[in-house]
Amino acid sequence: MTADEAEIDQRLAADPRDIEALAAKADARHAAGDDRAAAAFYKAVLSAAAAVGGPLPMSLKPIVERAQRGIAAAEVLFEGYLERSLAAAGLTPGTRPPRFQESLDLLTGRRSGTMQLQQPSAYYYPGLPQRRYYERSELPWAAQIEAATSVIRGELDAWLARGTEGFTPYLVNDPGRPRRDFHGLLDNPAWSTLYIWEKGAPVVNLAPHFPGTLAAVEKLALPHITVRAPSVLFSRLGPGARIPPHHGMLNARLICHLPLIVPEGCGFRVGGETRKWEVGKLLVFDDTVEHEAWNNSDEDRIILIFDVWRPELDATERRAVTALFEAIDAYGR
Repeated sequence: MTADEAEIDQRLAADPRDIEALAAKADARHAAGDDRAAAAFYKAVLSAAAAVGGPLPMSLKPIVERAQRGIAAAEVLFEGYLERSLAAAGLTPGTRPPRFQESLDLLTGRRSGTMQLQQPSAYYYPGLPQRRYYERSELPWAAQIEAATSVIRGELDAWLARGTEGFTPYLVNDPGRPRRDFHGLLDNPAWSTLYIWEKGAPVVNLAPHFPGTLAAVEKLALPHITVRAPSVLFSRLGPGARIPPHHGMLNARLICHLPLIVPEGCGFRVGGETRKWEVGKLLVFDDTVEHEAWNNSDEDRIILIFDVWRPELDATERRAVTALFEAIDAYGR
């Protein structure tokens, strides 16, 4: 990073919506060959310009136009890169699963579509049932993970005897991307996590403390998608904390909650349906449907969270999705 870019970062730290600084940061990332970050900052320029009350000053219009051109150029480069990467993985046009091809067209903007209940923030796989929850009774593996509750809780209790060591805010600012706070929860320990499997691999220094937990979840149909999945973590929601309504990133997976410590006054809503966590009873849902959580008690609520493939995706579709995200996560690196 150059001295000029460090100065830009200081301006953005003082005002994350500084349009000129956002554009300068985008230009700097483009010059450094980091087109993914450049596109993110160009999009932040448009977002900040849209938030300006009243007419946009004439001096800013060339900056906005430059951002629009930068986004368009980045999209062309990215789409060409994805096509080459998928072809190298044996997924040439005409050989791809039809639903996967539609998902790719939606991702790249070649096709628009309505996502109904599911509104993933990053990737939409079409044709999947629009469901909020999946019932434990219809998931043949649910009983085996629930049977491990006492083992998992024992390992958690042993760790908590140290205090809250290792728990860090779930949402952490990434200096390499535009700052996007989330209702005051960015860098806020009120919603914190202890990852035992992160960025697609076990956390080396924690795995020895949670052998029973890892043994239980590793038997499941975990999605191995580069650094994105699987994730296995203990999620702590502090007294009085609330996670506002939001949507997950991709609907090709399901999110699983195994409640471990649930005081009275805690709740969870997916779509229009609210349910209570019950210790030892799995709760499985599509996180691309709007959902929120709250803890109105004066104690911590802690659950184990992990993700699994959606059962409707067959092996070929799972391989295609994995290949796509392998390409996306390798882009620019």
